[in-house]
Amino acid sequence: TPTGARSRSALEQHSPPPMRRHVASLLLLHGVAGLSLRHAAAPRTAPRAAAPSMCGILAVVNSKLSPEALRLQTLTLQRLVRHRGPDGSGIHVVETPTGARCSSVAHERLAIVDPLSGNQPLFSHDRSRSLTVNGEIYNHKQLRAELKDPTAFRTESDCEVIVHGYDEFGVDIASKLDGDFAFVILDDQTGDVYAARDPVGVNSLYMGTGLDGSTWFSSEAKPLVTGGCIDVRIFPPGHYYLARGGEEEGRLVPYYAPSWHSASAATQPLNLEKLRTTFTAAVEKRLMADVPYGVLLSGGLDSSLVASVIARLKRKRFLEHGKVDDLQPVKSFSIGLDGSPDLANAQKVAEFIGTEHYGFTFTVQEGIDAISDVIYHLETYDVTTIRAGTPMFLLARKIKAMGIKMVMSGEGADETLAGYLYFHKAPNGTELHDECVRKVAALNQFDCLRANKATMAHGLEVRVPFLDRGMLDATMTLDPDFKLTRKGEKTQFLEKWALREAFNVPTEPFLPHEVLFRQKEQFSDGVGYSWIDGLKEHAGKVISDEDMATAPIRFPYNTPGTKEAAYFRTIFHSHFPNNNYGNGIEATVPGGPSVACSTAKAIEWDEAWSDPTKQDQSGRFVDTHDAAVA
Repeated sequence: TPTGARSRSALEQHSPPPMRRHVASLLLLHGVAGLSLRHAAAPRTAPRAAAPSMCGILAVVNSKLSPEALRLQTLTLQRLVRHRGPDGSGIHVVETPTGARCSSVAHERLAIVDPLSGNQPLFSHDRSRSLTVNGEIYNHKQLRAELKDPTAFRTESDCEVIVHGYDEFGVDIASKLDGDFAFVILDDQTGDVYAARDPVGVNSLYMGTGLDGSTWFSSEAKPLVTGGCIDVRIFPPGHYYLARGGEEEGRLVPYYAPSWHSASAATQPLNLEKLRTTFTAAVEKRLMADVPYGVLLSGGLDSSLVASVIARLKRKRFLEHGKVDDLQPVKSFSIGLDGSPDLANAQKVAEFIGTEHYGFTFTVQEGIDAISDVIYHLETYDVTTIRAGTPMFLLARKIKAMGIKMVMSGEGADETLAGYLYFHKAPNGTELHDECVRKVAALNQFDCLRANKATMAHGLEVRVPFLDRGMLDATMTLDPDFKLTRKGEKTQFLEKWALREAFNVPTEPFLPHEVLFRQKEQFSDGVGYSWIDGLKEHAGKVISDEDMATAPIRFPYNTPGTKEAAYFRTIFHSHFPNNNYGNGIEATVPGGPSVACSTAKAIEWDEAWSDPTKQDQSGRFVDTHDAAVA
C-alpha cells in the first residue's frame, strides 16, 4: 500500500475554536457565494435523495440447468463481482414458461443512500418482472410523474422506476433514462429479456454465450470467463438487447444516436455561460448521497473544476436548506510519487477552494507490486489504462479505508473538448470533431473502464459529470473551430480554452489562475514522470528479447510491440486464459498505434508519428509538451 502524506487545507491548518470556525464558515458563505445570509434564516429540510444502486450484476438467461443448479452456479460466480457491492446480495431464479429452461438475475449492492432499503432484484408491481441494475437515474422523479400507474413504489431506489417504466414504455425506457446504468430485466411470464447500458458506457457491462447456449450478462468479465462462456464481449454503450420468449438469440439495438455523431451538426456558437451552467447542473445532480463522499483532485483542470463547483454548491445548499453538514468542507484526494506535479497542484487548489485535502504518495516499486491486481480488476492489457489505473487503484483503496463510498472525478473533458496534447496537430475543425467522436465512442474501453473498475475494486463509486448527457450535447455540438489550439493568439492559445474561459471569472475565481490555465498533463504523467519510466525499466528486466520474438505466436491478436505491453499482456492472460473455444476475451481490449492517447486515425496528423519509435501514449511524446521527450 502507498505511504500516506496527509495534508489539510489552509483553513484547517489554522484551526480556530469551534464557535469561531462556525462563524467564519458563515462569513465565508456570505462572501464567496455572493448570496444573502437571510436565506438561511428559516432552514428547510433538504430534499432526500433516492437510493442509487451502484453494484455488481450477473444474469444467466435460458440455461439448461435445473433451477437449483442454476441458483448454485449463479451464487458461486457472483462472488467474483462482490467487491463492487459488499453491502448486500440478492438473487432471483425463474423457469421459462415452457419449463425447458430457466434464468437467474443476481445483484451485489453498494449502498450509497438508505442502506436498509432498495435491495435487489427489484420487481414490477405484479412481481412478474425482475430487475437487476447497476447505476443511478437522475431523472427518476420526472419519469415517475409520467407513469400512468399510481401504485406506490416498494423502495426508495431511483432505479425502481426502470422496471415500472418498462411496463409502460417498453423498449423505449432506456432512451428516457438520464443517468449511468447497466441493467437486465426478466419477464417471468413471457420469458422476455431486456438489457441496456448507458449512452457512453460509464458503467461496465459484458455479455457472453454459455456452453448450453444460454446468454450471460455481467458487470465484469470474470464470471463469464470462469463460467466457461464460449465467447466474451463488451455490451455496447447506448444499446439495448431484446430477446422475446422462445428466441434463442436476441438482438442489439442502438437507442442513442445524437446528431453530433456527424460533424455537420456541430455548429453551435461559443456560449461560455451555457457551458458553465450546464456543467454546474451536471455536478449538482450527482450530489445525491447519504454516505460520506469526496472528489478526486489531481490538480489538473478537469478534476479541479469538479472540486471547485462541489464546494460552491455545498455553500449554496446550506443557504437554501440550512443543512449543517454542508458547512463541512468536502474531502479531496490526490496521489503521486514524492514531489510529483499533481500533488503540488492539488494542494494548491485545495487551499484555494477550502477542501479537506489528503495527498498520498506511492513509490514506483509499490506501483509495480500492484500491477497484477490492477490488471485483474481492470480486465485490460491496454498500456495507458494500466499506467493510469495503478495509482487510481491505490488511491481508491485509501479512500475507501477512510469510510468514503462515492467520489466525483473529471473523466470525459479531454475527449469532448479536445484536451489531449495531440489535438494541437489537428489540421482543421472537421477532423478534430471526428476524432472527438471516436474518442467518446471508445471511452468505455479506456477512461470509463479505468475509473469504474479501479474504484469499484474497493467498493467505491465514481461519478463523472463531464459525461452528463447535457454536457455531451453542449460540448459536442459546439463548432469545433472553437476547440482548435491557436498558439500565440489572444484566444484559444491553450487546449480546452473554451472550458477554461467559461470558468475564468476574476470577480469570483473558481481556481488559481495558474491551475485554470495549466497545460494538460495526463494522469499517468502527472503522478510523476518516473512512474512510466520505472514501468518500462522493470518490463525490460522481466521480458526478454526471446519473449518479444515469440510474441506474434503467443499473441496473434493485438501483438504487443514493446516489452511493457508484453509484460501487461502476459499477466492479463494469466488471469483470463482462453478456453478450448477461444472465448475472445483478448478482443475486448482495443489496439493500434497511439501518440498521447490518440486514435490510430489521428496518427496521420503528424508525419513524424508514423515512426513506431515515436508512438507512446504518454503526453510527453508530443512536441508541444513542456517536458517533451519527442
